[in-house]
Amino acid sequence: MSSLKIERDVHKTVVDNVVGNGNGVGAMTKGLVGSTAAAVTEAATGNLPGTSGKHPISEVVGTAITGGRQNAGTKGYLAAYIKQLEDNPLRTKMLTAGTLAGAQELIASWLAKDRNKHGNYFTSRVPKMATYGALVSAPLGHFLIWALQKTFKNRTSLRSKILQILVSNLIIAPIQNSVYLVAMALIAGARTFHQVRATVRVGFWKVMRVSWITSPICLAFAQKFLPESTWVPFFNLVSFIIGTYINTVTKKKRLAALRKKHFGDSSGRPAGGSMAGGPRPEDYPPLGPNPPY
Repeated sequence: MSSLKIERDVHKTVVDNVVGNGNGVGAMTKGLVGSTAAAVTEAATGNLPGTSGKHPISEVVGTAITGGRQNAGTKGYLAAYIKQLEDNPLRTKMLTAGTLAGAQELIASWLAKDRNKHGNYFTSRVPKMATYGALVSAPLGHFLIWALQKTFKNRTSLRSKILQILVSNLIIAPIQNSVYLVAMALIAGARTFHQVRATVRVGFWKVMRVSWITSPICLAFAQKFLPESTWVPFFNLVSFIIGTYINTVTKKKRLAALRKKHFGDSSGRPAGGSMAGGPRPEDYPPLGPNPPY
């Protein structure tokens, strides 16, 4: 207890010094510095609701991000996110889907050591995936999940829950996965109907198998333990983890195939051609489940 009191006193002393010496540049920024310092002091002395005072700076930042002092003492980030889902559902889902889709591609590239010709992990597919997540996946998922929840609203029997899982897997999942594969084909460079159709034909059942394994488990868990307002962040998290893993594995396989083609087969004989300056063939298709945003 004494060490905590000393730490708080030190924070208060530093804040008083920063705010008190308002000369030159300090005087110009006194308003901003003063308000920030006052918030840190409040957190350091344990007077900010919902905080412990042990990490005043991070607690002030967290409080600011989650809506300011009026939200202090609430459940924090998740509560603020759910509030945004309730107030602005489509916009929040679009921002979430775009961010996660872009982050998934970036993280998978980093894990697989898949760089572009400039040596960067931030490839052209990152903004394309983010655009797909925000403008295609989110609005589609928003409408489909809204229709599913509306259809089964106030129906809590075991029969209704099983029927809801069947509808999700036999109607909603095929629609989402088909749109997902079409979008991935276009992002990967497909320019003709034949190329897009070939991508969907090759990847559809592989993606559906992933969906049929994970979706019933996740939906049953959500039905049992989660309120409907938290279904979206829960599905987002599961899809992000699974999608990142599958995307990473797919990239590693493609890179291994490229190295074998460039450096030769197992006997060491070169296969001809060079990757230097040439186009990078993309995955056909990327075998990731369509996130149920």
